Amino acid sequence: MKSIIHMQIMEGDVVRTINETLPLIRHFHTAGNPGRHDLDAEQEINYPPICKAISAGSYDGYVGQEFLPKGDPITAQEHAFKECNH
Repeated sequence: MKSIIHMQIMEGDVVRTINETLPLIRHFHTAGNPGRHDLDAEQEINYPPICKAISAGSYDGYVGQEFLPKGDPITAQEHAFKECNH
């Protein structure tokens, strides 16, 4: 498992790290940073290019949405799905 939020906190260069380690990863987790909240403009992780890097590789595993919604959970999940499926 690779937590995208922890890659951002610990390493910072998320897309490069994904490109270098993708064959070893079987599951990703998303969450906003700071706060593990919604994937929105209030957090520092830009998910569309990260998800494009994941899709561009030979990855066939899961991307789990593991965040704490600030408001309506269904709306937050719909937005996260759109962010990760550009």
